[in-house]
Amino acid sequence: MSASMPVRDSIRVSWERSHASRVDVDRPTPTYFDRVDRETTLLRAAKPVIDALSSELTNEPVCIILTDAVGVVLDRRGGDSQLLRRLDSVDLAPGFRYAESDVGTNGIGTALEVRGPILIDGAEHYTGKLRMFSCAGAPITHPITGGLLGVLDITTQARNSNSILLSFAKLAARRIQERVVEEANALDHALLSDYYAACRHSGGSVLALGDEVFMMNAYAQARFDAIDQAALIDRTRDARGTTKPLVILTDLPSGTTARLAYRPTFVGDTLAGGVIQIKEQRPPTRNQPGAKLPLIPGTTGSSGVWQHVTQEMLDARKRSEWLIADGEAGAGKLSLLRAVHQHVSPGRRLAVFDPARDDDLLAEARMELESGADLVIAHAHQLTDEVLDGLAELLQGVRDGAIAGDAWIALTLPGDRSDVPDQLVGFFPRTVDVPPLRHHVEDIPALVRALLSRAGIGELTFSTATMNQLMRLPWSGNISHLRAVLAAIARRRRTGVVEIADLPPECRATSRRQLTPIEALERDAIVDALSRYDGDKQAASTALGMSRATIYRKIRDYGIVT
Repeated sequence: MSASMPVRDSIRVSWERSHASRVDVDRPTPTYFDRVDRETTLLRAAKPVIDALSSELTNEPVCIILTDAVGVVLDRRGGDSQLLRRLDSVDLAPGFRYAESDVGTNGIGTALEVRGPILIDGAEHYTGKLRMFSCAGAPITHPITGGLLGVLDITTQARNSNSILLSFAKLAARRIQERVVEEANALDHALLSDYYAACRHSGGSVLALGDEVFMMNAYAQARFDAIDQAALIDRTRDARGTTKPLVILTDLPSGTTARLAYRPTFVGDTLAGGVIQIKEQRPPTRNQPGAKLPLIPGTTGSSGVWQHVTQEMLDARKRSEWLIADGEAGAGKLSLLRAVHQHVSPGRRLAVFDPARDDDLLAEARMELESGADLVIAHAHQLTDEVLDGLAELLQGVRDGAIAGDAWIALTLPGDRSDVPDQLVGFFPRTVDVPPLRHHVEDIPALVRALLSRAGIGELTFSTATMNQLMRLPWSGNISHLRAVLAAIARRRRTGVVEIADLPPECRATSRRQLTPIEALERDAIVDALSRYDGDKQAASTALGMSRATIYRKIRDYGIVT
């Protein structure tokens, strides 16, 4: 930009952010994402608007660009052949991210940073290769929630720049937001209709869930106490976004087994949400009234959910009933099998095999069975077809009494058993669903004490606020994840009271959605900066090269506890 022309404050601050992000001043290097979700509210709402605009601008030197909330280009329309070639030369194309941190000052990334419409004229771009363009970007926000959905950008060659570009971009963004409202109204109406129909016809407990909607009928509110309601709400997360009918069996803290039958609601091909009908299936009473589950070394948890699962395994082992322990990785399936086996048969060996570790699994399993041992095969879904056939033959031999006829055998499998053939599953009459940690968070205080004790770290305690924070987390890796977090804390301190500030960055944010690797890195960087500057958001945002508005937004989006 000419020295005689003043630089706008917004551009100067954007250049400073770009410099702090170490953006290449000569050539943009946007990150490419090969997987972009095409079934989003933004894309559905934007398509007819962009279709209409692009038809009006055919062969004109103007290009319409739509991005998501982090600047990844979702759609690019219009433009003459010369403009499109130049856009391709700087990777301003679908799949590439045009955030400020990638390519410096530009109409897309800077609009995201300032959360407002902005026109970036040729020489105002931070990167030299982009100065051949003028770009007008207008953020698209959700009219109901206020959340940022993306940016509508109008790009042309710098010599064709005009202030009307920004008005054009703002008008298009506003039209897309209106379409979002129209779609939301149609989707919510369809979901509400299905919900009311289910309430009338079932006469029982009914839930409905959509992107921005959650409903529970009066019967369910009266039938389940607050703790069971919270467990039901948490369990419905597994159904959210599912396009096929689904049945979920879950054990509630009260000890009730609930059957959740989910049926999706559509408007055309668009998923509006789903309705869940709940049936109670109380488990048979196996203990005398007032009797408590015996203390089983190696297990930790007093919640109704965990006690129920433990009781199911105990019953199966006492009857020598072969079983499958189903559940997410790290949920404690193998540990529970070992503890229950030790409790019921303390003098009998339990041999554990894993396809990833044991190359000669079949021969070694046969030897163990012939020696009188019981058997667990962990991660049975990883068995090869050849080993599966041999295992089925071995199990048939045990069942027929030809090989160790009194052996007790169990498998561990993930929740999705689609990779395991029925010929193997058929040998196991009982399946016990081991719940993920997020379904029995009330056990976390006891688990923390037990895991620290096993690691020989008995001098470390957790403040009430810190323990409450741990109980709010989704724990995608379950008990194994909790163990890894405690190990990370113990590497930094082995005595005293652990406060929230002592937790790893991932534990100081409560977002329950699955973050991308880049989002996780950004979250951790923000948490580290806030820790380094004692919670001073202005200082942290300056250190990270982002605006104060951006850091406030990201703190909210990631659920970072400050």
